Amino acid sequence: MHHPGNATPDRFPARDRFADGAQYIAGRLTKGTSGRTHTVVDPATGEDVLTYDLAGPDDVDAAVAAARQAFPGWSGATPGERSDALHRFAEVLADRAEDFARAESLQCGKPLKLTREFDVPGTVDNAAFFAGAARHLQGQSAGEYSGDHTSYVRREPIGVVGSVAPWNYPLQMAAWKILPAIAAGNTIVLKPAETTPLTSLMFARAATGAGIPDGVINIVTGTGREAGEHLVGHPDVAMTSFTGSTAVGKRVAEVATATVKRLHLELGGKAPFLVFDDADLDAAVNGAVAGALINTGQDCTAATRAYVQRPLYEAFVERTAALMDTVRVGDPFAPGTDLGPLVSHVQRDRVAGFVDRARSYARVVTGGEAPRGRQFESGAYYRPTLIADAPQDSEVVQSEIFGPVLVVLPFDSDDEGIRLANDTPYGLAASAWSRDVYRAHRATREIKAGCVWINDHIPIISEMPHGGYQASGFGKDLSAYSFEEYTQVKHVMFDNTAVAAKDWHRTVFGDR
Repeated sequence: MHHPGNATPDRFPARDRFADGAQYIAGRLTKGTSGRTHTVVDPATGEDVLTYDLAGPDDVDAAVAAARQAFPGWSGATPGERSDALHRFAEVLADRAEDFARAESLQCGKPLKLTREFDVPGTVDNAAFFAGAARHLQGQSAGEYSGDHTSYVRREPIGVVGSVAPWNYPLQMAAWKILPAIAAGNTIVLKPAETTPLTSLMFARAATGAGIPDGVINIVTGTGREAGEHLVGHPDVAMTSFTGSTAVGKRVAEVATATVKRLHLELGGKAPFLVFDDADLDAAVNGAVAGALINTGQDCTAATRAYVQRPLYEAFVERTAALMDTVRVGDPFAPGTDLGPLVSHVQRDRVAGFVDRARSYARVVTGGEAPRGRQFESGAYYRPTLIADAPQDSEVVQSEIFGPVLVVLPFDSDDEGIRLANDTPYGLAASAWSRDVYRAHRATREIKAGCVWINDHIPIISEMPHGGYQASGFGKDLSAYSFEEYTQVKHVMFDNTAVAAKDWHRTVFGDR
């Protein structure tokens, strides 16, 4: 459903920037060797942005070899040296902020105000955070725990990391994968989604511009089945981190565990939005629309299931629908646009399928269709959609839709609300809305999710961990907790006695 042409030059000149290829190995752009090509499409216009040669297994091997060669020097650098390099990296990212924002909007369909005010500043902040965190890779302090020995803990880098990132936040996911890995002294090969590789490539080039050595960060842009599986199963890759759907995460786990490597999975979500009857209704309505529609709903932490206590239910449905109807859908590069297209026509049609099937068992209050008008004909647009009165066991309540769709259901008692919030296989994020501190604290204790917001939904900060429970995966991105994924813990034990014949030896030979 796309057509060739030149994407408007002032959107972002992708062809000029990536004329040398869409692989970044050992500090330079190269062309993939799979023998096949892929075309990046602007989802707002349907125009071709960039056609490039996909990576194959040989490119993955070259990238892993480059990372392996760079590992001794980078892991041997002092924490201060790695910190200084990451501080320079953050400065380069900030200097190139507008380029990153335009490239991200072009390949994903995100409104410029989102990439300028959320994706890019968040990524710069991540880099600055890990620049500081690189100096604080500490183990447990030394102590004489046996009485005759001094023990301490070393944190050491694992080696070459092979990571796979999704298409919904290409820049931020590149940062979340790369920054903690290299701050801890590892080197990395990242495979971005083949549909949205531009900002991951730019991120790696910016690292080179900041003086991070060649081979520390490598990008291979290919399909998951060919390049991704070869990377995850590569014998020289010591650890893999994957963000994406739960179904694909299961396959990643199968491939990774066959070679007994460290694994980190951040998978799907179906975040509940729990509104108690004492909540500030204006705040909850505003939070629901923003939390459901961010990135056109293509966010694994997006508010997708609003459970509203019965006294507020009808008012919440009415006011949320009214606010959704004010959201301005349009060209991501046009001033005033609130909501851009989905990432592709395939994704738009998938979302529409969920909504169309729901008409047989639920009420579509607003939206539920592509916007009308000539300006929308070639893009992957879909109106903000509110669905009410769906059964708890229905598809739109239980499955990840990944689009601008919010489902609203009523509940009566607090017990019922928390039970319904926990009633999916997922456990990535959730929010609860109440003026009662005891209700709020109960929600944070009993909702099974890796992040629970109170009276807000979506904010993520560099200093705090991000990761899920259950079918949403395991392990953490962001914060100092992410170093648990990217370091080996080594116990070192020194004898303090200088005695040749230790008392415990008698358990093996001789007498006391």
